Amino acid sequence: MQSPRSEFDATAPVSADLVNDDLLPVAKAARTWTWYHYAAVWIGMVMCIPSYTLAAGLIDQGMSPWQAVTTVLLGNVIVLVPMLLIGHAGARYGIPYAVLVRASFGTEGAKVPALLRAIVACGWYGIQTWFGGLAIYTLVNIMSGDALKGAPLPWFGIDAGQLGCFVAFWLLQLYFVVHGTESIRWLESISAPIKIVICILVVIWALNATGGFSHIMSEPSQFEVGGKKEGQFWQIFWPSLTAMVGFWATLALNIPDFTRFARSQKDQLLGQSIGLPIPMAMLALMSVIVTAATVVLFGKAIWDPVELAGRFPGFAVLLALFFLTLDTMCCNLAANLVGPAYDFSNLSPRRISYRTGALITAGIGLVAMPWKILASTEGYIFTWLIGYSALLGPVAGIMLVDYFLIRKTELNTQDLFRHDGQYRYTSGYHWPAFAALILGVLPNLPGFLKAAGFVQSVPTIFSTIYAYAWFVGLAIAALIYAVFAKRVRP
Repeated sequence: MQSPRSEFDATAPVSADLVNDDLLPVAKAARTWTWYHYAAVWIGMVMCIPSYTLAAGLIDQGMSPWQAVTTVLLGNVIVLVPMLLIGHAGARYGIPYAVLVRASFGTEGAKVPALLRAIVACGWYGIQTWFGGLAIYTLVNIMSGDALKGAPLPWFGIDAGQLGCFVAFWLLQLYFVVHGTESIRWLESISAPIKIVICILVVIWALNATGGFSHIMSEPSQFEVGGKKEGQFWQIFWPSLTAMVGFWATLALNIPDFTRFARSQKDQLLGQSIGLPIPMAMLALMSVIVTAATVVLFGKAIWDPVELAGRFPGFAVLLALFFLTLDTMCCNLAANLVGPAYDFSNLSPRRISYRTGALITAGIGLVAMPWKILASTEGYIFTWLIGYSALLGPVAGIMLVDYFLIRKTELNTQDLFRHDGQYRYTSGYHWPAFAALILGVLPNLPGFLKAAGFVQSVPTIFSTIYAYAWFVGLAIAALIYAVFAKRVRP
């Protein structure tokens, strides 16, 4: 094995089909992101409609407000750990996820986990674009007297106005798609403080309308004696916790796409620790408080922030919908565009640049029909969130074992861009990584097929395993990779 070299030599030979300007390590002079930038980016990603509705989904499943907020917080503390660890490689070597994963899967094999993560992100890009389109749809209908409302279109299941606003919001994001990560950093840095102020004002409004914090949070769960789901708390909690981890499972893998710009390890560690778990819990708490206010003011619980914004009086409705649109765009561009853009670029670096990869991501998100994923909380939480966490958890386990246990954080960055280097393995594929990936996914497959409705029933053990999908997949893949990877010499 060659001696690890952390510094990349731009003059040394590389394999042309493994490199382009977007995949090369970021020069140290260009690593300018401070802790504030990371905190701002995370606040921008957290403050979005899907995050806001997480607590709603948990309460819909029977949790009390405190149980829902605590589950959201715990899930995000858990997923923060692999995020900080995997982010270490990006900050140290200046490389994106699509390049980092070559160390464990091989220079050719890395295309598989990169593509898996990219497809999931495309689904999320479509979901966020749908929410942004809904905000525009609501705004136009308020201003025009419901001019856009109509009968659902055949096959689509939504009306022409909803489809048109979905496409309009998709087009609105193209400016930032074309102008790259620096334009996204600028947008997040400016918008984060504004979002915090808006959230505080909304909470104050809600508390004044409902008579206090303690009254709102004292609502009982359905798991208590006499409740509709008496004694079923743990049956709901574990899959819900897995879903909360799965919510950011994609970012836990491709976080090097952001940390590669870090000024130091301290900046990415501090910024992410401030920006992710607490804001997620605070947003969940805010959604509970505001929704309680809707019961008092409107006679029913309104968990959808777009519908709620549409009920505000006068100019307030325009302001609320504008910030919802900004919220959604900030989150979508940072969380669901940057990663897959690099991943698609990695498939054919000579033909696909970051910009082209971003356009591919946007294109797939456009045709994904995300409103079907969101048709129910069961489909959203138990099929979508848990389902892809079962796929991405094993990849995270393999990467963590490879980088920290096997390589002791030492990478030969030159060989990450060479077919004849130490990451070539067998014709560019590292079979222990693929064996670990397959065996990590398989135990969760029966449970997913049942949750998605492909089969009517499976043995109880598989449904139980599926409730812990991300944890099971990560643990199995990490263990298998740790055992077999050391036996294979590059």
